[in-house]
Amino acid sequence: MKKRILTRFTVIMFVIGLMTAMQYNTINEPDARDTRDVWEVRQELSREKQLHSQLLSEISTLDETLNKYDVDTNASPEQALRETAGELRNAAGLTETTGPGIEILVEPSMEAVALGFEIEGISPDLLIRLVNEINRYNGLYVSIDNKRIINTTAIRDINGQTTVNAKPVEMPPFSIKIISESMEDSEKLYNHLLSSRILDDFYIDNLTLTVSAPKKDLIIEAYDEVIDTKYLQSTEEE
Repeated sequence: MKKRILTRFTVIMFVIGLMTAMQYNTINEPDARDTRDVWEVRQELSREKQLHSQLLSEISTLDETLNKYDVDTNASPEQALRETAGELRNAAGLTETTGPGIEILVEPSMEAVALGFEIEGISPDLLIRLVNEINRYNGLYVSIDNKRIINTTAIRDINGQTTVNAKPVEMPPFSIKIISESMEDSEKLYNHLLSSRILDDFYIDNLTLTVSAPKKDLIIEAYDEVIDTKYLQSTEEE
C-alpha cells in the first residue's frame, strides 16, 4: 500500500516539475521576442515599402531601356550605342546634370560666431550621415562643395581634414546640391530634412543647415577626375 502511494506521489511530483520547467521556459521566451513598439514597426515597414517601390521603378526603367535599345538597334545600331553610352556616362556622373532639386548651405551657427567659438570643418562621419539621409529619399545626383559624388566616392579624413574624392572640403560656409528624379521627390527630401534629427547633429558641431526650396532646374557639375577601372574586366559573350 505504502509502495503504491509512494509511486503515485512520485508521478505527481514529476508532473509538477515538468509543468514548472515548461512555465519557466515560457517566462524566459520574451528574450527572443520582437520588443519594438508599433511606431518602430511602422517605420520599418515604410522603409521596406520604399525600397520595394524603388526596385520596381528601377526594373521598369531597365525594361524601357532594353525595349528602346532593341528598336534603335534595328533602325540604327551606331545611334543606339551612342545614346546608351551617353546615358551610362550621365548615370556615372561624368556629365553635367540639370534637373529638379534642392541646395543646402552649411555654415557656422550664429551662436557659435557670437560666442567666439572656434569653427572647425565638418567631420567625415557627419557628412556621411547627411549623404545617407539624402540617399534614403531618392537623391539621385549629389555634389558637396562642387565635388561630384559618384559610386566610387570616398568621404574620409586625410591628415586631419575632411575630403571628398581626395579633395579637401572647404571650411563652412559651403553648399551641397541634390538633384532628384522629380519635383515631388525633391519636395519629399526638402520636408524630410527640415524635420530630421540631422539638423540637431550639425548644431552640436556648431554648424547649421539652411535648406532651399525645391528648384526646377538645378545644375550639378560633372565628375572631373579619372575613374579607376583597374578592377573591371571585360566579358566575352558565349
